[in-house]
Amino acid sequence: MRQSRFVLHALALIGLLAGPCPLRAETGAASPLGVSVDDFSYVDTSGEVIDQTATHQKRLDAFMAALRADVAAEPRYRLVPSTAPAGEAQIKVVGGVQKMSTLVQWAKVAVIDVGASRVLYEKLYTFRGDNDEAWDHARMFVSREVRAVLAAALPTAQAAAVVPIGLAVFEFELEDNSAAPSSGLAGSDAATLADVTQGVRDRLAQSGRYRLVDTGGAMAEAVKARALRDCDGCEAAIAQKLGADQSLIGVIRRVSRTEYTVGFQVRDARSGAVVSRGDSGLRMGADYSWTRGAVHLVGDRLLADGAQQ
Repeated sequence: MRQSRFVLHALALIGLLAGPCPLRAETGAASPLGVSVDDFSYVDTSGEVIDQTATHQKRLDAFMAALRADVAAEPRYRLVPSTAPAGEAQIKVVGGVQKMSTLVQWAKVAVIDVGASRVLYEKLYTFRGDNDEAWDHARMFVSREVRAVLAAALPTAQAAAVVPIGLAVFEFELEDNSAAPSSGLAGSDAATLADVTQGVRDRLAQSGRYRLVDTGGAMAEAVKARALRDCDGCEAAIAQKLGADQSLIGVIRRVSRTEYTVGFQVRDARSGAVVSRGDSGLRMGADYSWTRGAVHLVGDRLLADGAQQ
């Protein structure tokens, strides 16, 4: 019960500010959904001797800034300041973080339909660690689920007005330039690349801009050998045969065991022309960080830039 107090408090405030009208677009079918992401609260009950108030506030501020950026990056949503007049935000995202011990933190998040004074989503997350990487990983997970709820909350007419692009996202490939690469694709690398591909597919699907086309039926040799990066754009024709409008290939280039780069390229399936590409530049981190790097790159370069057919 104690963990839901911030949600009940938010609902009480919302009930004073808005009537019981249903969630709807403000003007026209294509109006973006007004979303407010309130600052999360933070409580440290770990009993640690060192005062980390300033550090925690810095990490919380970075968490909130990144979460708001994730929402604002999608054109279907209009980010509304928490201080905006009543009625500006149709959806509110509220939450709080509690540090339970040196290694364990809780994050409670709720998504609220302001007009109906109704909780659309409420979940308690547990994440380990209290460093920048742990906070960023928690934000990515929370952001992914919050944006999925927002997508479900879009008015039917507004969602129908958006014609998603059919996109064939092929499996990410590995280019190993480390000192002693193993022969073939190691099992651990294959599993990590599968996570990278799924993370990118999830990010693109949740944006609402793309309709993912199943690539499981692609039998071309370059697909089976994971060598699309070297086939001189053949992925476009393969994507067209699958019924896609565009193709996306991605490459993880391992420079060393703790250094890597991420690249992707999107082509028009009919003409083969490159419509978007991105490269992360050199990044630090072992294979566990590949997914985070790829998802960030696609979000920053492809979704933010708004590549079209």
